[in-house]
Amino acid sequence: MEKLPYPAHAGVDAILPAATPAEPGPRAKNDWRNGLPALTGSLVTLRELRPGDAQSLFVALTSDEVTRFLSPPPPTVAGFEKFIAWSLRQRAAGQYIAFAVVPQGSDSAIGVFQVRSLEPEFGTAEWGFAIASEFWGTGMFGDAARLAMAFAFDTLGAHRLEARGALANGRGNAAIRKLGATREGVLSKSFLRHGDHHDEALWTILADDWRDAQRVGRSRQIH
Repeated sequence: MEKLPYPAHAGVDAILPAATPAEPGPRAKNDWRNGLPALTGSLVTLRELRPGDAQSLFVALTSDEVTRFLSPPPPTVAGFEKFIAWSLRQRAAGQYIAFAVVPQGSDSAIGVFQVRSLEPEFGTAEWGFAIASEFWGTGMFGDAARLAMAFAFDTLGAHRLEARGALANGRGNAAIRKLGATREGVLSKSFLRHGDHHDEALWTILADDWRDAQRVGRSRQIH
């Protein structure tokens, strides 16, 4: 969707609100703050972003097709290097995570999945994602999205996951609906792109609904 943390007009540290120290508690000791695990699906692996991903992400995420409904991505490889460094700092602060999307059998990042906390301890979180256009329709997005949702709900402890999609982005909105998201409303003129303000749909997935869907899916497999 369009809320990737890429305001090219601002400094890297202005991409999202500055991190604030997390309140003391059990979640403050979670291992993911020291480094993200690799999550393996049937088609892709989600892993921590690396400085060496800057070149492949620049190629994957700066085409006109991909950026049509995104906030402007970094305009240079160096800009992506700064974004990756920033993402690692935000992860260590417990405010935000970003996974590289890597196809099975490859080590090159072809996209990003991000989750940022909207309230303490990720109770409500917002996610965003982008994948190189040549991988659209391959099933890789859905595979990566399911891994990201499992991590958000089971590891981060989110109870509500939000996403925004420009109403004109029919493909993107259809994809998130297919994941089980519910459209809760329309945010009027909330997304600025190329000097124009666009309406956005607000999509949500609740942890309880997601877990119910997982149980139904497992039950069908057994029977």
